[in-house]
Amino acid sequence: MAQPARKLDKSDADAFHPAPHAPPKSVAREYAEALGIALILAIIIRTFLIQAYKIPSGSMEPTLLVGDHILVNKLTYGLRMPESAFGIPIPGITTGHYLVQFEPIHRQDVIVFVFPPDRSKDFIKRVIGIAGDVVQVKNGYVFVNGAKIDDSHAYREVPDNQRFLNNPRDNFGPVTIQPGKLLVMGDNRDRSYDSRFWGLVDVNDVEGRAMFIYWSWDSDSDQIIPIRWSRFGMIVR
Repeated sequence: MAQPARKLDKSDADAFHPAPHAPPKSVAREYAEALGIALILAIIIRTFLIQAYKIPSGSMEPTLLVGDHILVNKLTYGLRMPESAFGIPIPGITTGHYLVQFEPIHRQDVIVFVFPPDRSKDFIKRVIGIAGDVVQVKNGYVFVNGAKIDDSHAYREVPDNQRFLNNPRDNFGPVTIQPGKLLVMGDNRDRSYDSRFWGLVDVNDVEGRAMFIYWSWDSDSDQIIPIRWSRFGMIVR
Protein backbone atom coordinates (compact mmCIF):
# COMPACT_ATOMS: atom_id res chain seq x y z
CA MET A 1 0.00 0.00 0.00
CA ALA A 2 1.46 3.34 -0.96
CA GLN A 3 2.32 5.65 1.87
CA PRO A 4 0.84 9.12 1.75
CA ALA A 5 3.25 11.74 0.61
CA ARG A 6 4.86 13.63 3.43
CA LYS A 7 4.06 17.28 3.44
CA LEU A 8 7.16 19.45 3.31
CA ASP A 9 7.49 21.91 6.06
CA LYS A 10 9.27 25.22 5.59
CA SER A 11 12.72 23.80 6.36
CA ASP A 12 12.22 21.04 3.77
CA ALA A 13 11.12 23.50 1.14
CA ASP A 14 14.14 25.71 1.76
CA ALA A 15 16.40 22.73 1.11
CA PHE A 16 15.19 22.56 -2.48
CA HIS A 17 16.07 26.14 -3.31
CA PRO A 18 19.58 26.41 -4.80
CA ALA A 19 22.05 28.38 -2.78
CA PRO A 20 22.99 31.73 -4.21
CA HIS A 21 26.13 31.68 -6.34
CA ALA A 22 29.34 32.67 -4.56
CA PRO A 23 30.98 35.76 -5.96
CA PRO A 24 33.82 34.96 -8.37
CA LYS A 25 37.31 34.85 -6.88
CA SER A 26 39.66 37.65 -7.68
CA VAL A 27 42.82 36.91 -9.63
CA ALA A 28 44.92 37.84 -6.60
CA ARG A 29 43.01 35.35 -4.43
CA GLU A 30 43.41 32.57 -6.99
CA TYR A 31 47.16 33.18 -7.16
CA ALA A 32 47.40 33.29 -3.37
CA GLU A 33 45.56 29.98 -3.03
CA ALA A 34 47.74 28.35 -5.69
CA LEU A 35 50.90 29.58 -3.98
CA GLY A 36 49.63 28.39 -0.62
CA ILE A 37 48.92 24.90 -1.95
CA ALA A 38 52.32 24.80 -3.67
CA LEU A 39 54.01 25.82 -0.41
CA ILE A 40 52.22 23.13 1.57
CA LEU A 41 53.16 20.49 -1.01
CA ALA A 42 56.78 21.69 -0.99
CA ILE A 43 56.92 21.38 2.80
CA ILE A 44 55.45 17.86 2.70
CA ILE A 45 57.79 16.71 -0.09
CA ARG A 46 60.90 18.21 1.51
CA THR A 47 60.02 17.00 5.00
CA PHE A 48 58.91 13.45 4.28
CA LEU A 49 59.76 12.43 0.69
CA ILE A 50 62.75 13.94 -1.14
CA GLN A 51 65.26 16.64 -0.25
CA ALA A 52 68.15 18.22 -2.12
CA TYR A 53 71.58 18.57 -0.52
CA LYS A 54 74.84 20.16 -1.59
CA ILE A 55 78.17 18.47 -0.83
CA PRO A 56 80.38 21.02 0.98
CA SER A 57 83.52 18.98 1.70
CA GLY A 58 85.70 16.26 0.23
CA SER A 59 85.07 13.63 2.91
CA MET A 60 83.15 11.42 0.46
CA GLU A 61 85.55 11.71 -2.49
CA PRO A 62 85.71 10.22 -5.03
CA THR A 63 82.07 9.08 -4.72
CA LEU A 64 80.84 12.63 -4.10
CA LEU A 65 82.78 15.77 -4.98
CA VAL A 66 82.62 19.24 -3.51
CA GLY A 67 79.88 21.05 -5.42
CA ASP A 68 77.82 17.96 -6.21
CA HIS A 69 74.11 18.46 -5.60
CA ILE A 70 72.24 15.28 -4.72
CA LEU A 71 68.69 14.13 -4.08
CA VAL A 72 68.03 12.09 -0.95
CA ASN A 73 65.10 9.68 -0.64
CA LYS A 74 63.59 10.22 2.80
CA LEU A 75 61.12 7.34 2.46
CA THR A 76 63.65 4.58 1.82
CA TYR A 77 63.83 3.41 5.41
CA GLY A 78 60.46 4.60 6.63
CA LEU A 79 58.37 7.61 7.60
CA ARG A 80 60.41 9.80 9.91
CA MET A 81 59.19 12.73 11.95
CA PRO A 82 61.92 15.35 11.46
CA GLU A 83 63.15 17.88 14.00
CA SER A 84 61.85 20.79 11.96
CA ALA A 85 60.24 21.86 8.70
CA PHE A 86 62.40 24.33 6.72
CA GLY A 87 64.35 24.90 9.94
CA ILE A 88 61.22 25.73 11.94
CA PRO A 89 60.66 23.51 15.01
CA ILE A 90 57.39 21.59 15.14
CA PRO A 91 55.72 22.46 18.47
CA GLY A 92 53.81 19.90 20.51
CA ILE A 93 55.10 16.87 18.54
CA THR A 94 57.76 14.35 19.46
CA THR A 95 60.30 14.66 16.65
CA GLY A 96 63.49 13.00 15.48
CA HIS A 97 62.25 9.41 15.20
CA TYR A 98 60.64 6.96 12.77
CA LEU A 99 56.88 6.56 12.91
CA VAL A 100 56.99 3.58 10.52
CA GLN A 101 60.00 1.63 9.25
CA PHE A 102 59.94 0.07 5.77
CA GLU A 103 63.35 -1.57 5.47
CA PRO A 104 66.58 -1.82 7.48
CA ILE A 105 69.67 0.24 6.81
CA HIS A 106 72.32 -1.83 5.08
CA ARG A 107 76.10 -1.79 5.09
CA GLN A 108 77.51 0.36 2.27
CA ASP A 109 74.40 2.57 2.06
CA VAL A 110 75.28 6.25 1.65
CA ILE A 111 73.10 8.07 4.15
CA VAL A 112 72.33 11.60 5.33
CA PHE A 113 71.91 11.93 9.09
CA VAL A 114 71.73 14.44 11.91
CA PHE A 115 75.30 15.08 13.09
CA PRO A 116 75.42 13.81 16.73
CA PRO A 117 77.77 16.48 18.16
CA ASP A 118 75.78 19.32 16.55
CA ARG A 119 72.17 18.54 15.72
CA SER A 120 71.81 21.69 13.64
CA LYS A 121 73.97 20.07 10.94
CA ASP A 122 73.45 17.20 8.49
CA PHE A 123 76.31 14.88 7.49
CA ILE A 124 76.63 12.35 4.69
CA LYS A 125 78.71 9.17 5.09
CA ARG A 126 78.76 5.49 4.17
CA VAL A 127 77.45 2.83 6.55
CA ILE A 128 80.26 0.48 7.57
CA GLY A 129 78.83 -1.29 10.60
CA ILE A 130 75.28 -2.19 11.68
CA ALA A 131 73.92 -3.66 14.91
CA GLY A 132 75.92 -6.69 16.03
CA ASP A 133 78.97 -5.98 13.87
CA VAL A 134 82.45 -5.71 15.30
CA VAL A 135 84.35 -3.01 13.40
CA GLN A 136 88.06 -2.37 13.52
CA VAL A 137 90.50 -0.25 11.51
CA LYS A 138 94.03 -1.56 11.26
CA ASN A 139 96.68 0.54 9.55
CA GLY A 140 93.98 2.30 7.52
CA TYR A 141 92.11 -0.83 6.41
CA VAL A 142 88.63 -1.73 7.66
CA PHE A 143 87.71 -5.09 9.16
CA VAL A 144 84.14 -6.14 9.97
CA ASN A 145 83.59 -9.24 12.11
CA GLY A 146 87.25 -10.14 11.74
CA ALA A 147 87.36 -10.00 7.92
CA LYS A 148 88.87 -7.26 5.79
CA ILE A 149 86.04 -5.74 3.77
CA ASP A 150 85.94 -5.28 0.00
CA ASP A 151 86.39 -1.52 0.29
CA SER A 152 86.21 -0.55 -3.37
CA HIS A 153 84.71 2.87 -2.58
CA ALA A 154 87.49 3.90 -0.22
CA TYR A 155 90.23 6.34 -1.15
CA ARG A 156 93.51 6.45 0.78
CA GLU A 157 96.25 8.97 0.16
CA VAL A 158 98.51 8.30 3.16
CA PRO A 159 101.14 5.57 2.53
CA ASP A 160 100.99 2.55 4.83
CA ASN A 161 104.39 3.36 6.32
CA GLN A 162 103.21 6.83 7.40
CA ARG A 163 100.30 5.74 9.56
CA PHE A 164 100.16 6.06 13.34
CA LEU A 165 99.22 3.52 15.98
CA ASN A 166 97.38 5.99 18.22
CA ASN A 167 95.54 7.91 15.50
CA PRO A 168 91.89 6.78 15.10
CA ARG A 169 92.17 7.62 11.41
CA ASP A 170 94.63 4.72 11.02
CA ASN A 171 93.89 2.40 13.95
CA PHE A 172 90.50 2.22 15.62
CA GLY A 173 88.52 -0.26 17.69
CA PRO A 174 87.48 -3.00 17.78
CA VAL A 175 83.99 -1.61 18.49
CA THR A 176 80.81 -3.68 18.79
CA ILE A 177 77.82 -1.88 17.29
CA GLN A 178 74.87 -1.82 19.67
CA PRO A 179 71.22 -2.22 18.56
CA GLY A 180 69.82 0.96 17.03
CA LYS A 181 73.27 2.29 16.17
CA LEU A 182 75.43 2.60 13.04
CA LEU A 183 79.12 3.15 12.40
CA VAL A 184 79.77 5.41 9.42
CA MET A 185 82.86 6.56 7.54
CA GLY A 186 83.64 8.87 4.65
CA ASP A 187 84.97 7.29 1.46
CA ASN A 188 87.97 9.61 1.65
CA ARG A 189 89.28 7.68 4.64
CA ASP A 190 92.22 9.96 5.36
CA ARG A 191 90.18 13.21 5.27
CA SER A 192 86.89 12.31 6.89
CA TYR A 193 85.58 13.34 10.29
CA ASP A 194 83.39 10.35 11.09
CA SER A 195 82.52 7.63 13.63
CA ARG A 196 86.19 6.96 14.29
CA PHE A 197 86.37 10.38 15.99
CA TRP A 198 82.93 11.21 17.41
CA GLY A 199 81.10 7.88 17.81
CA LEU A 200 78.05 6.11 16.44
CA VAL A 201 74.89 7.34 14.69
CA ASP A 202 71.44 6.60 16.06
CA VAL A 203 69.20 4.90 13.48
CA ASN A 204 66.45 7.41 14.29
CA ASP A 205 68.76 10.23 13.18
CA VAL A 206 69.09 8.87 9.64
CA GLU A 207 67.18 11.21 7.34
CA GLY A 208 67.44 9.19 4.14
CA ARG A 209 69.60 7.51 1.49
CA ALA A 210 71.40 9.37 -1.27
CA MET A 211 69.93 8.64 -4.72
CA PHE A 212 71.68 10.50 -7.52
CA ILE A 213 73.53 13.68 -8.53
CA TYR A 214 71.31 16.19 -10.32
CA TRP A 215 73.79 19.09 -10.57
CA SER A 216 77.53 19.55 -10.10
CA TRP A 217 79.49 22.79 -9.99
CA ASP A 218 83.29 22.90 -9.71
CA SER A 219 84.05 26.24 -8.07
CA ASP A 220 87.82 25.57 -8.26
CA SER A 221 87.78 25.08 -12.03
CA ASP A 222 89.31 27.67 -14.36
CA GLN A 223 86.62 27.05 -17.00
CA ILE A 224 84.21 29.86 -17.87
CA ILE A 225 81.25 27.64 -16.98
CA PRO A 226 82.59 25.11 -14.44
CA ILE A 227 79.76 22.60 -14.71
CA ARG A 228 80.62 18.91 -14.39
CA TRP A 229 78.23 17.71 -17.09
CA SER A 230 79.44 14.10 -16.86
CA ARG A 231 78.18 13.80 -13.28
CA PHE A 232 74.57 14.68 -14.05
CA GLY A 233 72.30 11.74 -13.26
CA MET A 234 75.02 9.64 -11.62
CA ILE A 235 73.56 7.18 -9.13
CA VAL A 236 75.21 7.30 -5.70
CA ARG A 237 76.47 3.83 -4.91
